[in-house]
Amino acid sequence: MIRVLLIDDELSALKSMHWELTNFCPEVTILGSFTRAAEAKNFLDHHTVDCVFLDIEMPEMDGFQFLDSLTERNFAVVITTAYDQYAIKAIKERALDYLLKPIDTDDLQQCLQKIKQFKEEFTVHERLEKTLEQLIHKNLSTKKISIPCDGKLLFLNADDILYCESDGNYCTVFLENKEKLFVTQKLKFMEEKLADHYFFRIHNSYLINLNKVKEFHKSEDFVVLTNQCRLPVSRQKKSTFLNQM
Repeated sequence: MIRVLLIDDELSALKSMHWELTNFCPEVTILGSFTRAAEAKNFLDHHTVDCVFLDIEMPEMDGFQFLDSLTERNFAVVITTAYDQYAIKAIKERALDYLLKPIDTDDLQQCLQKIKQFKEEFTVHERLEKTLEQLIHKNLSTKKISIPCDGKLLFLNADDILYCESDGNYCTVFLENKEKLFVTQKLKFMEEKLADHYFFRIHNSYLINLNKVKEFHKSEDFVVLTNQCRLPVSRQKKSTFLNQM
């Protein structure tokens, strides 16, 4: 069974999508329909879904702002809109599919096949990652963490990481050997991964390895790492950072 959430500020569009799914997609269970993205976000904080059908042009919070507001996305996203100019941005936001209104039944059923495949692959990946993490944590002497990168699961020594930098819905991990890893997760994901290691988020955009801090310049509020990289420390984080050091 595929659990879905519908978000569209137009009630008529919600009813139309509800009718299409109910009549032509028997394997779908609609957990909720929302005309306000903020209410849908609150629902997702307490419920698990497999896919969100998301309109783009909405008042208060549009579809892309809604996606940016999520700290974690473990479901497929299907963009539904009457306008085709959002296609490129939908791809950048890792949308699984893009449906133009009025939505064609054949297109919707093809979309459902993609959602099924996404769910199966996500479930297998999630189980594999948990199993591998459990095996790693059994060895208390290891400092390795696992992160998804380029369709692979990489195992790193936490101390090989200099810092991580936010890039919207993604982040970049900078290693001591000068290698950069692009991670399709928000910085908060890496912050949680490294919670048991000596890392600190000095700024909304930067998470650093405190073992790699060489200098702190009080007058200008920035740190210098062992690779001579300079990173800003926010005023709100400054006191806590100094205590951690």
